[in-house]
Amino acid sequence: MKYYIIAGEASGDLHGSNLIRELKNRDTAAEIRFWGGDLMKAAGGTLVKHYSELAFMGFVEVVANLRTILRNLDFCKQDIRQFKPDLLIFIDYPGFNLRVASWAKREGFKTVYYISPQVWAWKENRVKTIKESIDKMLVILPFELEFYKKWNYPVTYVGHPLAEVISRFKEEHASIQRNPRLIALLPGSRKQEILKKLPVMLATSRFFPDYSFVVAKAPGVSDDFYSPLLAGFPNVSTTSNATYEVLMQATAALVTSGTATLETALFGVPEVVCYKGNKISYLIAKRLIKVKYISLVNLIMDRLVVKEMIQDDMNPENLKSELNELLHNTDYRNRILEDYGQLNALLQKGGNASAQAADEIWNWLQQTGA
Repeated sequence: MKYYIIAGEASGDLHGSNLIRELKNRDTAAEIRFWGGDLMKAAGGTLVKHYSELAFMGFVEVVANLRTILRNLDFCKQDIRQFKPDLLIFIDYPGFNLRVASWAKREGFKTVYYISPQVWAWKENRVKTIKESIDKMLVILPFELEFYKKWNYPVTYVGHPLAEVISRFKEEHASIQRNPRLIALLPGSRKQEILKKLPVMLATSRFFPDYSFVVAKAPGVSDDFYSPLLAGFPNVSTTSNATYEVLMQATAALVTSGTATLETALFGVPEVVCYKGNKISYLIAKRLIKVKYISLVNLIMDRLVVKEMIQDDMNPENLKSELNELLHNTDYRNRILEDYGQLNALLQKGGNASAQAADEIWNWLQQTGA
């Protein structure tokens, strides 16, 4: 069968790559064309556009790049028409994917969404679009089952794919030891968020001259972009394509809000969650977003497990204070680690998410006569 997959971010590239492998295990003749990244390319298929060309976040940034976004939408539709897939699979990235999905449904294509848009956080009315344009929804957060139930829209929980990915990584790299003097800096995957957060993280490193800080560089972002930001910080180094190795070693971490907060927790690293964006975008988002927390860790556990430093609160002094707690308050560290254990158990209940997602997709295609 022919599959067209759209993932617009680094996390989508990771989960998309594992899904591709599992689909190919079930459909040996699978022909796959996709928007994604290097991991999906390595898993097999034809790369149409790299997610690094699609990375626009925030209200102001989207408006500023609207012409490019519209061009991408038109190109995507034309490419789908030419490819004529048996199934379209959307991975998160809702601003783009839901527009394509609405069009695809009108064109008569079958549609599956793997990793639901975070409609429970804001733009809840998007559920109407989802119900109209998505034939099958696969969710990865346990509370999403209840959320969609109130909309009378049946979805399938397959577990969180990061739980399987990280569990396997830890088994394969069990020889890597913790370094009690190493602190990880995860400033994000998009250039605009890195520019907002990394300078504050780096300024915080000056308060801890006896510790080594490691910046995990984002895939798809060149070394030249980081170099001027890192100048003048003698206890800060960088690494590329080795974020998980860094988290295996780190004793604490400063982490940009998003998927990385969950990855850090599943590696058992006490963290401070960081968010700082365009002021106008932040003010708009603050009015619209309904959830109590910005971190997936806190959202899933439905309580404050890790401290969140948002917008003006994300400054070197505040990060210094919280990092000191993580490094030196044993009771505080242990409480966080205990909560991480509960989180991991909750996400493991679904088993191997990628395999379950592929089973759901493959079986559904057989049932619907594709």
